[in-house]
Amino acid sequence: MARQLLQHCSTCNSWTLVRDCPHCDEIANAAAPIKWSPEDQRANIRRKMYDVESQAWLESLPELDKITKLRENSLEEE
Repeated sequence: MARQLLQHCSTCNSWTLVRDCPHCDEIANAAAPIKWSPEDQRANIRRKMYDVESQAWLESLPELDKITKLRENSLEEE
């Protein structure tokens, strides 16, 4: 099973893609368990059930801030 890349450090509350936190040198843990296995045999049924190919589903997804704005916000917090 594939390991999740996004890691969360519970000590300094930062996010990283590596196992060791670059901010406090503590061990970061997986942010959340993988929702479904990459080898999911029922993935095609689930995609049909949620109608993921429709434009309405695409528009319902949350929009993330630009990476530059996220970096500015994190620098302001420090």
